[in-house]
Amino acid sequence: MRPSPTSVSRLTRIVAAGAACAALAALSACSSGGSAQHHTDEALGSKAPARPQQPRQQAADALPGMPPVLDAKDVYAADRPNRLSDVVKDFPSRVYVPNTNSNTVTVVDPRTYKVMETIPVGRQPQHVVPSWDLKTLWVNNDLGNSLTPIDPKTGKAGKPVDVHDPYNLYFTPDGKYAVVMASKDRQLVFRDAHSMERVKTLPVTCAGVNHADFSVNGRYFIVSCEFSGELLKVDTAAMKVVGQQKLAFHGAMPQDVKMSPDGKRFYVADMVADGLWILDGDRFGKPQFLYTGKGAHGLYVSRDSREMYVSNRGEGTISVFDFAQHKLTKKWRLPHGGSPDMGGVSADGTVLWLSGRYNSEVYAIDTRTGKQLARIKVGSGPHGLAVYPQPGRYSLGHTGVFR
Repeated sequence: MRPSPTSVSRLTRIVAAGAACAALAALSACSSGGSAQHHTDEALGSKAPARPQQPRQQAADALPGMPPVLDAKDVYAADRPNRLSDVVKDFPSRVYVPNTNSNTVTVVDPRTYKVMETIPVGRQPQHVVPSWDLKTLWVNNDLGNSLTPIDPKTGKAGKPVDVHDPYNLYFTPDGKYAVVMASKDRQLVFRDAHSMERVKTLPVTCAGVNHADFSVNGRYFIVSCEFSGELLKVDTAAMKVVGQQKLAFHGAMPQDVKMSPDGKRFYVADMVADGLWILDGDRFGKPQFLYTGKGAHGLYVSRDSREMYVSNRGEGTISVFDFAQHKLTKKWRLPHGGSPDMGGVSADGTVLWLSGRYNSEVYAIDTRTGKQLARIKVGSGPHGLAVYPQPGRYSLGHTGVFR
């Protein structure tokens, strides 16, 4: 998200939140599937070596070429603490911070909380995105109309690739295509996942396509349109919009999108409505709403698939949502405030890293206590930072959505 919107009246929020309370009762069937019970030896911070992972059950009618899910009840089963794939296990642990106003990427050592170097990139870098095959980090230079590749093994930047209006970047679950969220162009652009050659351009009628997540079988993905307050449902294989709806909140500004571990619900952060829209993706009916805090923005799932962290950029807090209980259980406040935005969870699951969009800083937060561990100065306008490497077999894009 670029500029901060005007505040929504408190009265309007109270009405929306009140309606949400009644609506949430109807969603009590939502569950994490008890996946954490299958991983009792994998508590956060565990250093146990990774065991071979075998698919337990393929998702029904899965997208051809998509790797089978490891657990039909938990799409994040491959993301357990420290279970790095062979592709990334020797990569140094780093935090890559794109600074939209400075046109740089700040590289932070997460162990010492020290800035290691600053990499010049193209104009207005918005997100640092891990490629589907985990081998490359793509810096989305939105106004520079390019993608800068970074080799996460060496930390060196390569020659930029010409790509128009790359506000955000995702990858189809079969690894064939990159999906460029061309926000200003009002397009979803499907490109070859490796060469970035254009394959198909999909014009959309909403404004500000920015974030997305894929269904458990990979057959469709839900897209947020921040400037028109809409959601899209896109058929992955057909590369076409099959559903579109306007959110029932005046001035709605949907942001990050994340699926529940069991695949039954999608959660969409809204920085003007100040909370989460909760949607049945298959039916694509009208979503319910849950108030979390002012400026709800980024969504990140814990390594045990039990919780989701919601960054509330407008009030300097992080709300913690429990999937099994289907409710908020905690709220963490940053000391002296801040503007927590986008980021990711450390490989061992113990630290949540978030950019401070309007404070030229990043935050390291202990996921066990909510305590701020570090506040590190970076460039101006830090946005979609990537913690890398992370567990998972492949990346769906953004700042690191792994399956």
